[in-house]
Amino acid sequence: MPRAYTYTEHGGPETEAFADLPRPVPGPGQLLVAVKAAGVNPVDWKRRAGYLPPGAPAPELPAVLGGEVAGVVEEVGDGVEGFGPGDAVFGNPLTGGYAEYTLLPVELTAHKPDAVSFADAATLPIAAATAYDGLYQLGLAPGDTLLIVGVGGGVGVAAAQIARNAGLRVIGTASAAKKDFVEELGVVHVEPGPDVAGRVRAAAPDGVDAIYDLVGGDALVAVAGLLDDPSKLITAADRDTVARLGGSPVARKRDREVLEAVARLVAQGVLRPYVTATFPLDEAAEALRAVEAGHARGKILIEVAG
Repeated sequence: MPRAYTYTEHGGPETEAFADLPRPVPGPGQLLVAVKAAGVNPVDWKRRAGYLPPGAPAPELPAVLGGEVAGVVEEVGDGVEGFGPGDAVFGNPLTGGYAEYTLLPVELTAHKPDAVSFADAATLPIAAATAYDGLYQLGLAPGDTLLIVGVGGGVGVAAAQIARNAGLRVIGTASAAKKDFVEELGVVHVEPGPDVAGRVRAAAPDGVDAIYDLVGGDALVAVAGLLDDPSKLITAADRDTVARLGGSPVARKRDREVLEAVARLVAQGVLRPYVTATFPLDEAAEALRAVEAGHARGKILIEVAG
């Protein structure tokens, strides 16, 4: 039977385990996909730990980890139009991404452009799409200054590149170890920690026009006062704190249009996913630990099939 990496209950890494599961059967509006690659994201370990988005149903356990994949269509369910067996696709799976096979809903699936590799496509449905949605929400104009809190991870790297292409000046907080990497993106690096707001003011004497937070907690609180307009404060990391500060969570569109848009940016050379480490499915635990530790730069990927 197909292999998958699961969690058997909510908790820490000790709840994770490989399992041989029946090959999924696509229902109406679904695609069965043979997975080539799966992206690894902080939301993966957060869901395992029991942190669910507001209103989200509790998953049936054991649950397969992973929320973004690229692969090849094997079968289509009733009512599916525009996709067929053999198509190269990417999207957000219904049945987890750290697996040899998964189901994708047709509305959250897009065709993979020939110019985009399976590896790069697998990084787009969560990180790049979240970056794209957040920047659209902020509605900034060319010449505006954007502060990205936690710019060195997958969402931050994508947001920085998309913002720079849109003519924004980008300042980003990241550890000293990521300084060269951040500056390679065309971002003004600022080290987090005590008086981070003062260092941002020095880097942007005319002020910042918006903040895109990817860390939350104290890191978000420390810089929120830089904004006069809290509507220009958004987060993909900490709904509770941003609400107290008058800002908003990133409003996710979650549709094929956004997937196609970020794929075009990759094909055009505007957006580089920066896959910095790739693990085989057998090392899914190691891949997730690299992200859970909070020090990964760029994107971490699980290669399921060549």
